[in-house]
Parts: sequence; C-alpha cells; structure tokens
Amino acid sequence: MTQPDAIIIGTGVIGAATAFEMAKAGWKTLSLDRNATAGHGSTAGSCAIIRMHYSTLDGTAFAWEGYHYWRDWVEYLGLPDGSDLAPFRETGCLVMKTPANDHLSKHIRYSAELDIPHAEWGPDEITARLPIYALDSYAPPKARTDAAFGEPNGGHLKGGVYWPNAGYVTDPALSAQNLMAAAKLHGAETRMGVEVAAILQENGRVKGVRLADGEEIHAPVVINVAGPGSSHINELASVTGDMTIATRPLRQEVVHVPAPEGFDFEHDGTIVSDSDIACYCRPEHGNNILIGSEDPECDPHDWAASDTDYNHDFTEQWTTQAMRYGQRVPSLGIPSRMRGVVDLYDASTDWIPIYDKSALPGFYMACGTSGNQYKNAPIAGKLMAALVDYCEAGNDHDAAPLQFRLPYIDRSIDAGFYSRKRPINAESSFSVLG
Repeated sequence: MTQPDAIIIGTGVIGAATAFEMAKAGWKTLSLDRNATAGHGSTAGSCAIIRMHYSTLDGTAFAWEGYHYWRDWVEYLGLPDGSDLAPFRETGCLVMKTPANDHLSKHIRYSAELDIPHAEWGPDEITARLPIYALDSYAPPKARTDAAFGEPNGGHLKGGVYWPNAGYVTDPALSAQNLMAAAKLHGAETRMGVEVAAILQENGRVKGVRLADGEEIHAPVVINVAGPGSSHINELASVTGDMTIATRPLRQEVVHVPAPEGFDFEHDGTIVSDSDIACYCRPEHGNNILIGSEDPECDPHDWAASDTDYNHDFTEQWTTQAMRYGQRVPSLGIPSRMRGVVDLYDASTDWIPIYDKSALPGFYMACGTSGNQYKNAPIAGKLMAALVDYCEAGNDHDAAPLQFRLPYIDRSIDAGFYSRKRPINAESSFSVLG
C-alpha cells in the first residue's frame, strides 16, 4: 500500500461518499473501519428515508440537492452494468400539520422558494391515501405511564403537506457498499476490521493514525466520519476545545409491525411524519410498517456510555412507539414478539451535523449526522471533498467560510452553517427531524 493523501475513518454511507468524491478529485484515499464490511455500522440500522422537508432553509436546500443523487443513482456511481445497486423507492412523504410544527408554515415557504414539488392535503386526501388512518388528535405526546395516554384530546388533524419525490432506500448498507465500490474504481483503498487507537500529530498538524495493533499509517489529512464513534475520535485528536457543538452516541429503537389486514402499506402506503403522536413511519418489505420516534419531551434520551457500550435489547420504548402509532391506526395489530432495530445515532447538540475542519490542521469532521443525514450522503461527500481542497489550499474556513455550490439545484450555501463553532441553531427541531 502506498502512503495515502487522506485517511477517512468510517465506511458508513457518508464516509463512503466522501471517499468516492475525494478519489474522483484525485486524492489517494484510505478508508478505515473496525467492521468487516462497509455500511455495517449505524448506516445498516438507518431507516434510510429520503425527504426534503427541514426546519431550516439551508437544511432544506441540502436535502433537495441530495435527493437527485438517489434519483440518478446508476449514473452517479458509474458502476459496471449488472452491479447490485441499492434501490430507491419513491413513495412520497406526508407530514401532518400540527401546532408543534407551526402547521408547516416554514416548510411550505422553503419548499416554494426552492421549487420543491409539494401539495397541501386536507383530511379527505389523507384518508383517501391512507384509509387505515383516523385523524383524532392526541397531542401532546405522552408516556405510557401517563393516565391520559391513548385518550384523544377532542381535536382532529386538519391536514398535512405531501412531498411526492420523497422515499426510502431499501438496503442502506448496500448503498454504502455501492459508494465504496465506486470509489475503488477511482483508486480508493480500504482496510476493514481495524481500530484507530490514536491520532498522530507532528509540528502542530495531523500526521496520521495509530491502529490498535500498533501500526502507524501516515497521511497529511485525516477525516473523522466515525458515526457514533466520532466523539471518541475527536477526543483522541484533542480537538474539542473550540467546539460549541458536541456529538454523542444516542440509543434508538425502531419498531417493525405488520400492516393492518386488507391494506397493502408496502405498495400503497407512504412515509408519514406525525408530530401529534411523535412518530414517523415508512413502508417496509413484507407489508410491514417501520415506526420510529420523533423524540418527544416525554421520552427520556438514552445516551450511550460509548459507541460500543449500550443495551442492544428492546425495552418499554418499543411498546410505547407501537401503541402511539396504534392511536393513528386503530386496526393496527401489535404482535407479542418485538421486531425491529436497536442502534445508535451520532447526535449533535442541535441535531444539525458538523461538516468542518478542526483546530488541528489537516483533521476534518463529518459528525453528528445520524437520524437525519443519510439522505444527504452524496452531497455531504461532495461538500467534504470541496472543504478539504479549500482549506488545504490555505484558505481560513473559520474566517471566510467556503461558499459551496449545489450543482443540481444551482444554488450556493455558506458551509459555515455546519461549523463546529456555530451558535446552537434555534431554528432546529432539536430532534431526529433536523
């Protein structure tokens, strides 16, 4: 192996996209991962939803740009004919209008400004698409220990907004593997099953990494895309001192339940985000419904001690999520056997990611991405490649942030929006919704 120009820690979907974009730009990249296969960390547990509604204009623009790469996945990757590619199912996404999201006034405005197709639906349109739905209101979401849990409040949902281009990727781990395969066509290399034990420095600059077995690999650029392990890698690099935004591993449970009998949710359903019951859902293979939490205040955050030390078993939270969704779908059957996913998010302080340089020259971060950035992986990879080029050319990204062009939608964003030193963004939902 020749000495790389850049070491990328992590082969999840964003790490793989970063390797692909940097390799295309001429960098000799080496991707390191302690898993045996790309995409087998938190990416494999992702709900892999591709949506374009966010609570900030910059986040909305980034997600709308990101959608186009999934739409054009075959052309984007350039892999040989016959390659096993991760399918993108364009099912649409319905978001319920509630007081909690200000009846989506910002989301409608941002979508109109960015020419994102969307439609406002009333109750009749919702139940025509989802006849299993009842539109009673249960807000605010409650814990199951609350005596009023499951009791409607007397109101009804008045409607929602539907984004027809949204959808999901059926095999998120495969999407990361697709990106790594595409990167390798441009000379990228990988080392799997290895653990980074130290970030090496010399003369005030990153020098490379030391692996757990003592091997040193030197490179002038190191990029931390370690997912739920990102905070640990940042601590190894001693770069947290100037960061106003921190990242932490957060345990999450996702529920899989069968769709009600008589309705083909897999083919006729859609993604739904419903802050009235604090759940989102999407169709799942085998006519199942996948149900996640939107992190309401009544659900305590389950912060993990580390990215390797957390409870892998289902808890009371599984039943709570299933029963909250059952409020919306009265005919939902809740099986006695718990099925779904238990995994970690890499959550930032304000649930907006860090795509940035660090206080250590040559050390970069794509962190705090879990829960709401899977969809943005291709454009995040492009941003990281552009950011490294910008900073390594001698530009001060802190003082004069990179102005980054979103090529599909022909719009520039200030990459300082994703700074490690930004004020906590008050426009964020402070949840998985971003």
